[in-house]
Amino acid sequence: MKVLVIPDVHLKAAMFDRAAELMRAKIADRAVCLMDIADDWGQEKNVALYIETFDAALEFAKEFKDTFWCYGNHDIPYIANMWGPGFSEDAEVEVRTRLNELEAMVRDDNGIAFIHRIDNVLFMHGGLSERFVRKNIGDEDYDDIDAVIATINEMDIDDLWHEDTPIWLRPQDYGVDMYKSDVLLQVVGHTPMREITQDGNIISCDVFSTYQNGMPIGTCEFLLIDTETWEWEGVR
Repeated sequence: MKVLVIPDVHLKAAMFDRAAELMRAKIADRAVCLMDIADDWGQEKNVALYIETFDAALEFAKEFKDTFWCYGNHDIPYIANMWGPGFSEDAEVEVRTRLNELEAMVRDDNGIAFIHRIDNVLFMHGGLSERFVRKNIGDEDYDDIDAVIATINEMDIDDLWHEDTPIWLRPQDYGVDMYKSDVLLQVVGHTPMREITQDGNIISCDVFSTYQNGMPIGTCEFLLIDTETWEWEGVR
């Protein structure tokens, strides 16, 4: 299956507009959004920008109903009533309302989850380490990939609110053994990259994030990946 990956959004509504154009051009069979729709440098008071971006996400979800959505660390605080980096008290109600609407819209088919799987490719915000699985999954289920994913997707957010979880992990920053790296590819965001990069079984594609002054860090490309062959490219 050809999948178009929308990485960390951070209040860039135009990302959904361009992703929609690419999907209408039939370059992919399905889209996956790694979320972090909310928050960006110095935008905590810019409620209109939050509304614009989440409304763009909702329009994308309406048009492309089989899109997979993966919770990010900047999305969770708005639905879990907890503090997070960049959290906007001014936009809190608007964001929570729209996240609930997005959840309701996609729940029956795909839902918003911490991890989604297509073939032997896992999509999530941060990454799934061997250590996290060994700590949280019983030995009897370790080799059952779908059971592992289902267990994690049902975990309480309090158990996922630390650095070694699929929401927060940054495997790019230090050596981490990843879960079943011999058979699974992981597509992740969360850590800003200069370009889409594959390192072993991890493809990092957060290339739309910016420096604090607003200058782009990366190439602003979407990842297009074939989940059967694992071949991929960046598209604009």
